[in-house]
Amino acid sequence: MAYGIRTCSQCVKWRFGCGQTWQILMFLFGLIFMVNGHIRYSIPEEMKKGSLIGNVAQDLGLDLKRLRSGRARIVTGENIQYTELKTDKGILVVNERIDREQLCGDITPCSFSFEVILENPMELHQITVEITDINDHSPTFKRSNIHFDISEIANIGSRFPLTSAEDLDVGVNDLREYILTDNDNFALKQMSSADGKKYAEMVLQKALDRETNPNLSLKLIAVDGGTPQRSGTVNIDITVLDANDNAPVFNQSVYKATVMENAPRDTYVITVYASDADFASNSIVSYFFSDLSSGLSDLFNINENTGTILIKGLIDYEKDKKYELRIEAKDQGGLTDSSKVIIEVTDVNDNAPILSVMSFTSPVTEDSPPGTTIGIINVKDSDSGDNGQVTCKLEQNSPFKIKSDLRNYYTLVTDSHLDRESVSEYNITVIATDAGIPPLSTKRTFNLKVSDVNDNAPVFSKSLYNAFIVENNSPGVSVLTLRAKDPDENQNSRLSYILENTNIGGSPVSDYVSVNAESGVVHAVRSFDYEQIKQLVLVIKAQDGGSPPLSSNVTVKILIQDQNDNPPQVLYPVQTGGSMVAEMVPRSADVGYLVTKVVAVDVDSGQNAWLSYKLQKATDRALFEVGLQNGEIRTIRQVTDKDAVKQRLTVIVEDNGQPSRSATVVVNVAVADSFPEVLSEFTDFPHDKEYNDNLTFYLVLALAVVSFLFITCLVVIISVKIYRWRQSRVLYQSNLPVIPYYPPRYSDTLGTGTLQHVYNYEVCRTTDSRKSDCKFGRAGSQNVLIMDPSSTGTMQRIQSEKSILDEPDSPLEVRTLLVIPSFPTEA
Repeated sequence: MAYGIRTCSQCVKWRFGCGQTWQILMFLFGLIFMVNGHIRYSIPEEMKKGSLIGNVAQDLGLDLKRLRSGRARIVTGENIQYTELKTDKGILVVNERIDREQLCGDITPCSFSFEVILENPMELHQITVEITDINDHSPTFKRSNIHFDISEIANIGSRFPLTSAEDLDVGVNDLREYILTDNDNFALKQMSSADGKKYAEMVLQKALDRETNPNLSLKLIAVDGGTPQRSGTVNIDITVLDANDNAPVFNQSVYKATVMENAPRDTYVITVYASDADFASNSIVSYFFSDLSSGLSDLFNINENTGTILIKGLIDYEKDKKYELRIEAKDQGGLTDSSKVIIEVTDVNDNAPILSVMSFTSPVTEDSPPGTTIGIINVKDSDSGDNGQVTCKLEQNSPFKIKSDLRNYYTLVTDSHLDRESVSEYNITVIATDAGIPPLSTKRTFNLKVSDVNDNAPVFSKSLYNAFIVENNSPGVSVLTLRAKDPDENQNSRLSYILENTNIGGSPVSDYVSVNAESGVVHAVRSFDYEQIKQLVLVIKAQDGGSPPLSSNVTVKILIQDQNDNPPQVLYPVQTGGSMVAEMVPRSADVGYLVTKVVAVDVDSGQNAWLSYKLQKATDRALFEVGLQNGEIRTIRQVTDKDAVKQRLTVIVEDNGQPSRSATVVVNVAVADSFPEVLSEFTDFPHDKEYNDNLTFYLVLALAVVSFLFITCLVVIISVKIYRWRQSRVLYQSNLPVIPYYPPRYSDTLGTGTLQHVYNYEVCRTTDSRKSDCKFGRAGSQNVLIMDPSSTGTMQRIQSEKSILDEPDSPLEVRTLLVIPSFPTEA
């Protein structure tokens, strides 16, 4: 066994009398036991709050980091914590005023113990603090006056017990002696009881003479041994009586009894008896308690006539295990005798265990491994023997268990893995039961919350979302809203929606749509054109805010719906600016003769691309008709000589959209059997002089801006080329069945719509529309008549192509196209 010695010195001040201040330096030495983490300090009582008791870290061999990491703290189990541990300095200081007399009474040495507990790993160090006494109390008597009736025939040597003084101090500061004022009849005899308590008796050393001095007044002074010395005084009044020369005598010097704690009021304890040899009234004895403290007077009562002692108050074994009573027997003549009664208290299991929480950790993370310490519990039972033996258990089945590694200390740990998403909090009930009969128990419920960890990824309700949006939408319009769920909580369930970086038609998907990171709303970034792109397939990721974050993806397919936003485009006949193109019909044509066919396309889809043809205006409505579905212009009667050579037809082409869109085309038809007849008819058209003036104005204007256009044309051409290239790539990669329209070449490559054959056009234009040349090829055989003003005659060019007409059974027909130049009225 190793011993360590620590000296604690304090300066203590006392104030006396008229205000003089005495300051005495006291050096107190305490023996500190370092066995198994046990140390001992010694300090005087009444130290100021914050006064140093000792350096716990140094005495225990611990560093400050260990104190802080181990969450070092004091465990007392008492209502008042007299000391405080400063973990930042490793010292123990006074936390509350310490009154040794209040703490221990007359018990010496006076000390209190507590434990310092550390965690991870758990350590327990016991500390005992001894409180030394200072002389802060004076001896006091229970009564201010003592009265004796003493017979004048009292024998020399008769003893008269005096009331004892009480001094709450102990040791050298306790009561040291009694002093009786000078007199001729009595001397003072001082004695000590078995428990060391001092008391005094007056001894008659000279006979009393009532006739000489019937009353005596003395003073008894009690003096302690402190420095400075304190004292207390009681007055003694003596009345001298006649004739009682025998004092009562107890039959036992010490009486012993046993009583159960919590015994009811008026429970019998014991009966004392004293006899008196005198006769008559001088032999009548009365019993009473001598020097009974206020605490005992509330617990016991004695019958003055019979000497029977009964219980008056509540007996508590945990407060006092034994009581000592001094009994006096007094006769009518004032003679007395004294005896002692020792009462032993038997323990009863009347105290349930007390659960004290040393530490409790809440919340605990759901990923805590089994065996994680949640709390440390201290269990005490103030009963003794089996009544104080305590066991702990958990009330209900739960993923926790309780175990004990140290006496009276229990550790609450996890017994399995926790899942916050299944159970977010637990009410853990600990039951402490003693071994008494019947056993007593105490319950304590702990509310443990399970904190979340990011162990769940977001989940979408669908693996694929389909959304629809009509083309020509406004940029920024909402397409759909995505919602994912995450069973985690707080930041771990805070979701962000992210658009994955993919390409659509060579462009990043962010050029088409965007996703609100918080709400999951998908917005269209730009207006969509069904004719360029018909659907978008994108991937959106939902990511939580955990660390590290978890995520999941979902595929979103956005289908673009067509609108009737494109009017029909007439491919044939081609509308020329300067020359008048005419279809030639011989006068011998029969009913149903195919004059020409209006060919138009609509780049929309579905019913928006279903075209119908109607004859809007005609020079002679009774001569021609237009096929509603195929656009064929045919004669509906026999051509006669009365029919005008020049026929002008206006055909309107409408789609089936809502609302429908349309385009018009003017078809000039020449009803003649020969070209000279046609030429003479078409050359009679008057021409407005304003035409040449306007032409000159436009030419001058064009020359004025050509310089500017030349400077910018290079950049513009390059930009346009790039744009068209990108558009072609989009159309190519989107696999859309769209018929591109690139004048002056047209091609129906898909075999759908109203144009079922290939038509090629080649146009040669000059600044003078009268010198323009136009060549084109079409299905069937046809004749083209072009009138050029530079020629002196009529030049006829006939181009023939062999192909199959719309109807498989239609014969090859000869068509004549007249291109009539516009002649100016002036040179």
